[in-house]
Amino acid sequence: MNTVAFPGLGLEFHVSSIAFRLFGWPIHWYGVIIAAGFILAVVYCSRQAPKFGIRQDDILDMLLAAVPLCIIGARLYYIIFYLDLYRRPDGSLDFGAMVRIWDGGLAIYGGVIMAVIVLLVFCRLRHIKFLAFGDLGAYGMLIGQMVGRWGNFVNVEAYGGPTDLPWRMGIYDYVDGTLQYMEVHPTFLYESLWNLLGFLLLAWVAKRGRKFDGQIFLSYFAWYGVGRGIIEGLRTDSLYFFNTPIRVSQVFGFATSAVAIVLLIYLLAFKKHDPARLWVNQMKARPRLAALVYPEGEGGRWLEQQKKRLERDFARTEEYALPKDADPGERAEFIAALRGREDLAEVLVKEEKTK
Repeated sequence: MNTVAFPGLGLEFHVSSIAFRLFGWPIHWYGVIIAAGFILAVVYCSRQAPKFGIRQDDILDMLLAAVPLCIIGARLYYIIFYLDLYRRPDGSLDFGAMVRIWDGGLAIYGGVIMAVIVLLVFCRLRHIKFLAFGDLGAYGMLIGQMVGRWGNFVNVEAYGGPTDLPWRMGIYDYVDGTLQYMEVHPTFLYESLWNLLGFLLLAWVAKRGRKFDGQIFLSYFAWYGVGRGIIEGLRTDSLYFFNTPIRVSQVFGFATSAVAIVLLIYLLAFKKHDPARLWVNQMKARPRLAALVYPEGEGGRWLEQQKKRLERDFARTEEYALPKDADPGERAEFIAALRGREDLAEVLVKEEKTK
């Protein structure tokens, strides 16, 4: 049980790293909070996907590869620049400690780098415009980071140096082997709020209308990089370039932000953009065609759900209500003929209700 206080605000919390136990196995708050951020990000992005020309099914398919690989990327990034944390007293590497991610130790930039790589490969395989998917994914990143930072609060980590500001955070931690009380910058909170503000800002930009695919993607790196670079300078647990005083995330944050800002200025101020070139408008201009086949009088809710889903996927529909007394052989032949049509991307069939 950890005690975390905000003495200037009159607040004190007693937090445990374990949320509950499942069949005797401890489920840690860190994992629960990360999972909550992930779920919120997926729900939001799934709802917004049609505005970017992205199909919901493509989001789910991409996540099957992205989730495990991004966790691995975030962990590897942390381990590479903090390798001494995973050494035993005899100097050998403790691989068990390396896989215990519930104890903390995920570097967000490792996850971001892996996410970009996975998305590039996925979009190439699926023939989807990477920058359009990247625009949508930027919102998911901000939501995930905004919520996920509270996992650091529970683990009492990712805090800054000493301060006497009104919102200072009081914690107990070991210094040179001795448990001491310290009042420090709550940098986890700074970053969570910075991501919240960035999310609201980019949502406003999208509402006003994107000029080109990649605008939100670049804006994410411009915004997050500046904030992370500044906040990283306050932290006491930064990852460094091996044995140098250079903070990895600070350099990476400022560098990616600078590149993104230069590109945004050029693309917004000096280049004209045709709305028809936006991926979402390209998808609307060449929608897929799907056939819906159902027993006469039984379309109902099934038909409504399928049409709504296909509309979100930029598909036009053809509907076929087959007579209930139709010969089964003729029915099967008709459906086979539909599936043989090259212009139909999908044929969905509702089976007749049995009495």
